[in-house]
Amino acid sequence: MSKVQGLNKEFVKKDVERMRNLIQGKYGEKTQTSVGFSKSEKHYEEGDIWESDGRTWTIKDGIKQNITKLDKAKKAHNTPLFCPECKKVMKNKNDKKFYPIHKTCFTCVIKKEDKLKREGKWEEYQKNIINSEIDNKINDFKNWVEDKLSETNYQHVSEAGDVETWRGKINKKRVDENIENVIEYLNGLKK
Repeated sequence: MSKVQGLNKEFVKKDVERMRNLIQGKYGEKTQTSVGFSKSEKHYEEGDIWESDGRTWTIKDGIKQNITKLDKAKKAHNTPLFCPECKKVMKNKNDKKFYPIHKTCFTCVIKKEDKLKREGKWEEYQKNIINSEIDNKINDFKNWVEDKLSETNYQHVSEAGDVETWRGKINKKRVDENIENVIEYLNGLKK
């Protein structure tokens, strides 16, 4: 008699149970119990904010998203698909440039500026744009000077690669005078 190779071993209880389950059509049934650790899951709703693994999370439109420090900047930089004013698709190549400034599409900006020219308000509109731009430059300059004054790095690396320690103080009176001169110059550019 020939020996069949697969039948030489003894069947374990779980093998017998597995065969019974297969014959009875219970394909997904377990044949043994196991003990383990499972994490308790919390279910969050739309708009919930929670912290996990050192990150802040929320659910927006049914999708779990990470909240970062740059979310406001991302939102300000994104251009919508449709113009908020005329509701048309923003597909013009100039729409990306004009939306962050005017919050409308390029066509709406042209129509608005044409209307201002016909009403005789164009010069005032141009002055307001230029003056607000100069005010923004002044604020940026003040913030830049404050940042530079708050830096406390007394060690510098020379061209030879040596670390040099410099001692001395900033003449704040002279800095304030120069700031006033720059601001006065920038205000003089206003129309």
